[in-house]
Amino acid sequence: MIHFKKVRWKNFISTGNRFTEVILDRSRTTLIIGENGAGKSTVLDALCFGLFGKPYRPIKKNQLINSINLGNALVEVEFKIGTNEFLVRRGIKPNIFEIIRNDEPMNQDAHSKDFQKVLEDQILKLNYKSFTQVVILGSSCFIPFMQLSTNHRREVVEDILDIKVFTMMNTLLKLKYKEVNSEKEDLKLEESLYRSTKELEESHLEKIEQDAENRIDVLTKERDKYNVDKNKKMIRNQEIQTALVNKTSVEADSSKLSTLRTQVKTKKSEVDKQRDFFVKNDDCPVCEQPINASFKKTRNSQLLDQSKKYDSAIGEMESELSRLHKDMSDLNLLTVELQHNNAEINALEKMATKCQKDLNQLTKDKEETDEKRKRIEDLQINLDEVNLRMTELKEENFYLDICKNLLHDTGIKSKIIKQYLPVMNQTIQKYLGILDFYVNFHLNEQFEETIKSRYRDDFSYASFSEGEKMRIDLALMFTWREVARLKNSTNTNLLIMDEVFDSSLDASGTDDFLKILNELESQNIFVISHKGDVLFDKFHSIMKFEKQNNFSQIVEA
Repeated sequence: MIHFKKVRWKNFISTGNRFTEVILDRSRTTLIIGENGAGKSTVLDALCFGLFGKPYRPIKKNQLINSINLGNALVEVEFKIGTNEFLVRRGIKPNIFEIIRNDEPMNQDAHSKDFQKVLEDQILKLNYKSFTQVVILGSSCFIPFMQLSTNHRREVVEDILDIKVFTMMNTLLKLKYKEVNSEKEDLKLEESLYRSTKELEESHLEKIEQDAENRIDVLTKERDKYNVDKNKKMIRNQEIQTALVNKTSVEADSSKLSTLRTQVKTKKSEVDKQRDFFVKNDDCPVCEQPINASFKKTRNSQLLDQSKKYDSAIGEMESELSRLHKDMSDLNLLTVELQHNNAEINALEKMATKCQKDLNQLTKDKEETDEKRKRIEDLQINLDEVNLRMTELKEENFYLDICKNLLHDTGIKSKIIKQYLPVMNQTIQKYLGILDFYVNFHLNEQFEETIKSRYRDDFSYASFSEGEKMRIDLALMFTWREVARLKNSTNTNLLIMDEVFDSSLDASGTDDFLKILNELESQNIFVISHKGDVLFDKFHSIMKFEKQNNFSQIVEA
């Protein structure tokens, strides 16, 4: 239970630089009176601003500062919850927001909005809307429960039944859903990236390995062919070199034979010249004596035989020279072949060396493919981890769905509300009866009303007069306070009503209403009214507000 003790303020709206203090738990019932503009309703704005950071009436925050002093607006609210004493201090110019528990300031590390959430969710356990439904009822700014939207009606009842924790859990669940779905999307993207990269790497590796195998096979065959061809050429060269061993002797024989042939031809020429002399001359040209015919014939025959021998020798020598020239030609061809073979051997060695170098590079590339294979294995590990996490998230999502069903409005909250609805409807009927308004009023689980008259005619809230609406609003307000007291959630000692008697309630309704107030135990009730003369004797204490020198203050009644 929240036990409000006092509220005080200064430089707030029409109040000056001196604290105005209202003891909230001094009397069971207190009547607040004063002329229009005297500052009666300031207590409502001070409470709402002190607790929730916004006034009760629809005015801007900077309008809360006293227009004469223009600063140092300050509101302090003291209350007790269990054994803990709290003081909430809030100011404007300078901005102040402090929560003091048992004379020790609470740590305010977070932003003021988060600190406000601590105040509402962890300490007061009610928000502005619930506070203005259960604690404050004003004729000007009060929005009756029946005029709230279905969602806002549910918020009020959840606060009263202290089941808003399920709404908070549902909010956290939605955040968790969002977090899980976000992680799932990230994992899907990650999985797609890993999978596509792995497939690309595998395809690339497969192509590289296939190309490498084909290339190694081709290069090995080319290298072996080059080596075989080189070996053949080298064997042939050995044969040629063996054959070329006699080339020098052939060249020498050819040279000697050519020289001898020249000598023989020279001698034959001399013999032919002598023979020609004897054929053409009968007398000696030197001594002019006749040449003996017998001698001429004999000498001519000798020279002819000698010439024939020379011709025969020259023929044999030319035949041998022809054979030697042929051998030299063959040997020269073998020399050319040898040179050609040596050039081809060098070329084949270079090509075989290049093939081997390419094979060595392919072997090195194969080591790099091993690194690629390791990367593919790492990618598969990453994929397995992602898939494992996806499985975990699916399982987590399954349990989140269960929690979602439990925390939905049709889940746990619906069952709790269903338990309290009969009590709520009975209590509403009770207070409507006390207020002499005899209709059958029923709220369903969606907090939609069904109103029937004594003749079972269907009505809606809007069908009634303002006075009848006020009776319904009061019945609902007292019902929420009664349920809160039973549930001990938003149970509080304080009830403030602003000009309730001055608008819609007639004399009979006013009497019935006062009868309800007097039946409320452990309550501190404040009523703001202009009908002071009619109500003086019906309250335990009276508080009067007046304006003196343009500043509102409390004076003795």
